[in-house]
Amino acid sequence: MDLWMYEKELYAKGIQIIGGVDEVGRGPLIGPVVTACVVLPPDFVLDGLTDSKKLSEKKREKFYDYIIENCIAYGIGECSPEEIDEYNIYEATKIAMKRAINEVNKKISLEHILIDAMPLELDIPTTSIIKGDAKSISIAAASVIAKVTRDRMMIELDKKYPEYGYASHKGYPTKKHVEAIHQYGLIDGYRKSYGPVKEVLEKSV
Repeated sequence: MDLWMYEKELYAKGIQIIGGVDEVGRGPLIGPVVTACVVLPPDFVLDGLTDSKKLSEKKREKFYDYIIENCIAYGIGECSPEEIDEYNIYEATKIAMKRAINEVNKKISLEHILIDAMPLELDIPTTSIIKGDAKSISIAAASVIAKVTRDRMMIELDKKYPEYGYASHKGYPTKKHVEAIHQYGLIDGYRKSYGPVKEVLEKSV
């Protein structure tokens, strides 16, 4: 599949500044949901770029550096665990996406947004693409930036709290992670509206 298909269709209409948007971290029990918006130049080449979940950690890190160095602009957006608990993860993800888009708009005027699955109401025209991170090069680039950004947060957290295993499970509700929160309790940053976290809170009452 031509990962440039959606971008080429827009280029043919005279639209040049295209932002690809993706998120990571809807499922974890701890930490923010993180989004990225990336604008690539038309001559951008990165063999092997696809949905970040299909790439090894080593390759994602390498691709992250290359994308940052060679993109026209990028922005990161986050929604905190508190905001996720307040709004729900779906709404929080949309807020985080808008924050990433706004970061890019401060640097360059976006003309069109390609988004992975999520419909967004914006002043800028958008196209929502199911499994967009495997179909659009701009969204694939955004998925790498978002994934590496959030993974690095979890690796830093692991240095402070190694007993929870954040570096390996990245905050997702693995068996080891759920066992750890029952054994050691909750640190700051957990999403209190998520089932496994609720169980720990209920036990502590």
